[in-house]
Amino acid sequence: MDTELKNAVKATDTKAQYDASAKRLLGQKSILAHILVKTVDEFRGMNPKEVVSYIEGQPYISTVPVEPGLTNISSEKDGQRLVGFNSENEELNEGLVRFDIVFYVRMKDGLSQIIINVEAQKDDPKGYQILNRAIFYVSRLISSQKERDFENSNYDDIKRVYSIWVCMNMEENTMNHIHLTNDNVLGAYEWKGKLDLLNIVMIGLAEELPGHDERYELHRLLGALLSKELTIDEKLNIIGKEYDIPIEESFRKDVSVMCNLSQGIEDKGIAIGKAAAEAEIIITMYNNGFMAEQIASAINKGIEEVEAIIEGKELEFV
Repeated sequence: MDTELKNAVKATDTKAQYDASAKRLLGQKSILAHILVKTVDEFRGMNPKEVVSYIEGQPYISTVPVEPGLTNISSEKDGQRLVGFNSENEELNEGLVRFDIVFYVRMKDGLSQIIINVEAQKDDPKGYQILNRAIFYVSRLISSQKERDFENSNYDDIKRVYSIWVCMNMEENTMNHIHLTNDNVLGAYEWKGKLDLLNIVMIGLAEELPGHDERYELHRLLGALLSKELTIDEKLNIIGKEYDIPIEESFRKDVSVMCNLSQGIEDKGIAIGKAAAEAEIIITMYNNGFMAEQIASAINKGIEEVEAIIEGKELEFV
């Protein structure tokens, strides 16, 4: 494996570990309960500790494919066909886009359910408009219910869905609820149906952590949880003391992993940037007539390193 590929694999692996830890933290029921209290009308004003009990089972984290036809999996038990979220045979689905977090929430009536999807984004992507992706995800959460949550033409059994996007490194702290509306263009006929089935919530987290303010309670919690600037102790102090969230060992471990990986990513970036700058200086000096020995002496580098860069070889930055 050449050096460029090695570095790419290392960087990808580090980022993957960081992303996995972030998703596991976001997928903690105590964190999800705080999100629900601020985004779902039914739970507004409730104590997040009460809401935890309404989250059913364990959230699916990076296991349910988004692609049509792959979100559900069917099986048979006692002669009955069962359909559920596809969380099996992950190795066969490598490379597929998956929902970050998906889970069912039981409503306070004890009967009805809603489906929640939480997605984490490091920023507002440049390659596409993120709201378009959110619309696709929320549409998949609706369409994938057929034969899983409702059968045949029983469209009245469709469950309400929320796709909640947490976007970091934004210019300001924001929250938007995007949903269906009904405009009477002509006449006043009341079409029967549920306008509240599709819900998208976009949460923007500013780079600077907001103060302890009721308006920014959720933003401060998520900002602290996902921050690359705060230390482990600072994160745990905000999460544990300000929000009264139990800090279990697995939670503490993931916070620690995130902080360490974040520092590693930053250090690696600095090292690669410094090496790239030095390589540019070496090539510039060489193009201006300096010999390899002169360049090595001027920048205090080994002659082998200088010659390798001049010859166009990739160096492994460690």
